[in-house]
Amino acid sequence: MEKNKELIILPKVSRSALAKFLDYLEKEGIKSVYVDPKLISPKSKLVSVYPSPGAKFVVLEKDGPKPKGKKVGKRFKVLSNADIEKIFAESKKGLDFVIIEVRDWKIIPLENIIAKLHKMHTEVFAIARTPEEVRKMFSILEVGVDGVIYEAGSVSEVKEAMAYLGNASFELMEAKITDIRIVGDGERVCVDTASMLHKGEGMLIGSKSNFLFLVHNESVGSSFTSPRPFRVNAGAVHCYTISPDGTTKYLSELETGVEVMIIDSKGKARRATVGRSKIERRPMLMIKAQAGDEVGGIIAQDAETIRFVRPGGHLVSVTHLKKGDTVLVHAKSATGRHFGMEVSDEYILEK
Repeated sequence: MEKNKELIILPKVSRSALAKFLDYLEKEGIKSVYVDPKLISPKSKLVSVYPSPGAKFVVLEKDGPKPKGKKVGKRFKVLSNADIEKIFAESKKGLDFVIIEVRDWKIIPLENIIAKLHKMHTEVFAIARTPEEVRKMFSILEVGVDGVIYEAGSVSEVKEAMAYLGNASFELMEAKITDIRIVGDGERVCVDTASMLHKGEGMLIGSKSNFLFLVHNESVGSSFTSPRPFRVNAGAVHCYTISPDGTTKYLSELETGVEVMIIDSKGKARRATVGRSKIERRPMLMIKAQAGDEVGGIIAQDAETIRFVRPGGHLVSVTHLKKGDTVLVHAKSATGRHFGMEVSDEYILEK
């Protein structure tokens, strides 16, 4: 188990759905689950945290000899400072980890526990019930807890929590530019985030929800402009982008406080909060591309500072793009959407 930012999933699914859910978790990169090891396939590499001698991380329910070759810990509810002192005393006896359940007061108790235990070899795992709690617990005192046990019952819940850790990813593929045209004026959206964006990072933007271009941020300046490493000059108001919960939003819907997904050239995703969204009328370009059997397009501002990402992470301005060039996109088969939510069996045609 890694020292920091270990997301441990406690499945909230039926017994009959558990095997399929665990298989999904493993494919998404989850390494640890709070599940009886007897219910995990022998072929699985998932590590179990559970009150069972068969688990790799054994949660002790009473005092006794430490199982050989296993890490042992205990679960505690924290309601007062006396509970924190008890955790500290038990940890000094040789616990490898403690599982902390806090109720109304979530921050201060965990801060006190982390401050007391961070120089010991006892790892701190906290229980979270929402993706927001996952993020909060990993950020406490900056170092955060060592792991969060998150009760999740759906794929989207797990993906949203993973996005807080920077573990979420999107498959990027090469798309060949097939058409570029000047299309007159339109309203474009500059998304100014509350985060510093790095070279290679941008947002997935497109006119079709199943075909999104990686539009780079403005961290690259020029002799005529200063870098604005918090900004993505994203595209026209009608374009889609991906939200942390897996839904799509129109760029026109983005406003201060809304979270968006920032993707790097390897497809790794993290969340960022919109600080300001600027919509202004500008000359626009229509750009189409093809990846496999899928064709998609985007309408973006016709300016040198708007850049796509090429394979290998190299940048190219939309004003320098040519037919036949390749850029990175996220593309998949088209599915229906209802208020941004994917409806897999619904027919849709966007063009």
